[in-house]
Parts: sequence; C-alpha cells; structure tokens
Amino acid sequence: MTAMTVGFVGLGNMGRVLAANLVASGHDVVAYDVSGPDHCPDGARFAASVAQVADEAVVVIFSLPDGAVSGRVADEVAAAAGRLTTHVVDTSTVGVPGARSIDARLADAGVSYIDAPVSGGVAGARARTLTVMYAGSEAACAVVEPVLAGLSDRRRRVGERPGMAQALKLANNFLSATALAATSEAVAFGLSVGLDMGTMLEVLNASSGQSAATTDKFPNHVHTGRYASGFANSLMSKDIGLYLGAVEAQGGPSALGRVTASVWERFAAAEPGVDFTRIFPFVQGS
Repeated sequence: MTAMTVGFVGLGNMGRVLAANLVASGHDVVAYDVSGPDHCPDGARFAASVAQVADEAVVVIFSLPDGAVSGRVADEVAAAAGRLTTHVVDTSTVGVPGARSIDARLADAGVSYIDAPVSGGVAGARARTLTVMYAGSEAACAVVEPVLAGLSDRRRRVGERPGMAQALKLANNFLSATALAATSEAVAFGLSVGLDMGTMLEVLNASSGQSAATTDKFPNHVHTGRYASGFANSLMSKDIGLYLGAVEAQGGPSALGRVTASVWERFAAAEPGVDFTRIFPFVQGS
C-alpha cells in the first residue's frame, strides 16, 4: 500500500476510529473537527481549519452527520486558496440527491468525488471489518484505493457514479432498521408470555428469524443493557427518511418503508440522540 498525506474532516464516533485506522496503516493524517482536537487520534496532526486540510492533502475523507454538512465542507475544500486536494472520499450518509449535488459542485472546482458510505458500526471500524461501499469513476477510484485500504479490509466498488453507493447504503440501513424494530416487537411479545430473552435469542439464531439484530444488537447491547453501539437513533431516523424519499422519487414500493420510518421518527422524537439499540425499551413500552 502506498502511504500518503490524507486529510480527514469529522472526528465523531466513527470518524475518529477511521482516522486512527489510517494512521495505523502508515498514512500521514491531518485532521479537523469543528468541536476541536479532543478526538484527534494519536499520530494524526490537528488542523486549524478545513482549508488547512485541503492545503496539505491530495485526498480528503469526510465523516460527517448529513448531506448539508458534507456540502458545506465540500465548498470549503473547493474554495481553499492553496488547495492541494484533488479527490474527496465521503463516508457520510448524505442520500442520493446529496451525493449528486456535492459531486457536481466539486467537479466545477476540478475535484473528484467518491461516494463511499460505510456499514458495520464503530466496532466494525475498530476490527477493520467495516464494509466500505463506494462509487465513482474508475480513474478516481484508482487514485483513492490506497486510502480506502487504510480504512478497512472490506471494500467494494458498487457503481461508476456518485449516488449509487448511497442508494445501496440506504437500502442496507432500511433492512437493518426494520429488522431491529421487528425484533424488538417479537422479543417484547415473548417476554410478555414469560419467555427468557437469552433463550429466545438462542432459538432465533438457530432458526429462520435470524438477523443482525438477533446475532449482534440484541446479545451485545440489549440483553447486556449496554446500549452502546455508537450510532444514534436520530441518525438512523435521518437515514430511513432519506431512503423513503429516494424510493418514492423512483416510484418504487414503499409501504414497509413508511411504517419503518414512522417508528424511527417517533423514537427519535421521544428520546433524541440516544443509542439506536434503545429502540427495544421504547417499543416495549409503547
């Protein structure tokens, strides 16, 4: 793998781990977060601004909360007076129209945009089992491949146009959110008739009801009472809203999407910002 100076903007729960992975992979990392340097990983240099990151790094990675923030940061990169940046890799979930808009804005400044959302959670990022699904031109993806390799051992190019990876990420999160909400209802029902949660999970995981909710989220966060997956319910609600909007824009089926979106909207409104695995006590008490 070819080491290089890599810029990183956004050091939240996911971003700080991904930036640390780049450091561990041998890259020189210059990072920025609006909240300050507290979460800058050891071995990385903290920049004073997005412009400084753009002035020092050919490739800049975003790990930001939504498309509006990614768009603003992209504009700052494009406007940097001494910009060295030629490629932006956006690991944020920004939605299909968001990715297309950012791509067009950066293209006007001569910067290539690679749409590269991730799935697998903070634990997956630490274990380097996080899936990086990315879309962009063959030439642009070839330039950033050493950087993507620094993020995770699991990477897949899924399309040639920004927005395509977003579509796959939103479909993935819709399935994840639906499974977690449905499992919460099923487990609440089982507990109401006297079943033990541990017993339920053992049987479900040996049966056709198995999912990431029963193999990971429930045993590791719900049954243990940890509720510490590192992903907020408000972000999941945002992602499902993006999914539903994208499906309806395509004229696709959305009956289940509307139900799932409603559940997560109500949960995020009732307990804003809590870990998304806390949907179980929310559903159980509804």
